[in-house]
Amino acid sequence: MVPVLLFPLLFLGPAVAQETQDGLYSLTYYSIGISRPNEGFPSFQATGYLNDQAFLHYDSESEKAEPLGPWKHVKGMVDWEEVSKTQKARGDFFLKNLKDIMDLYKDTGNHTMQEKYGCKIRNNNYCGAFWTIAYDGQDYIKFDTEIPAWIPLQPKALNTKVKWETEGSVWRAKSSLEEECTQKLQKYLQYSRTFLDRQGTHCSLCHAPLH
Repeated sequence: MVPVLLFPLLFLGPAVAQETQDGLYSLTYYSIGISRPNEGFPSFQATGYLNDQAFLHYDSESEKAEPLGPWKHVKGMVDWEEVSKTQKARGDFFLKNLKDIMDLYKDTGNHTMQEKYGCKIRNNNYCGAFWTIAYDGQDYIKFDTEIPAWIPLQPKALNTKVKWETEGSVWRAKSSLEEECTQKLQKYLQYSRTFLDRQGTHCSLCHAPLH
């Protein structure tokens, strides 16, 4: 199977590089949903990254979240059964949103939705977050935690913004990024610093634009 990240990386940018010497770390999830997947290719996949290292993968065929790389040997960091249930629910909702966007464009056939979601901490404190969604390889809508609001990146996305904000998603999204994601990253780092600090690079992400 083609690695899942070949798709989202093309338009959402590379996994976030990290300046671990300065206490900067990120948790990023890349997801892709396909309306009519080919046989043997899942309709939904998600891969989790700590800095630029993949540690988790889920797909809708197996319905299992599994550890990757050195995290295969880490015990206690993740309840994999619980994560599998969460990712299945996310996948179902993800594909529903893809269908809603297709309806806005009156599209049929095979279409994709891709997502980059995550947060950053520096010296164990919240440093920033990002949530961008693309449709058929083009940026569609993103979340701005400072306003807070969904920001349309295509004309049709205004309809999605209105729908999601009417449903009360703004504060849920803000809390998910700034609190839940940050807490999860802080927990994961208790088990992962040994792996991540070997991969330190130089950058200044807290001052860089969020994609």
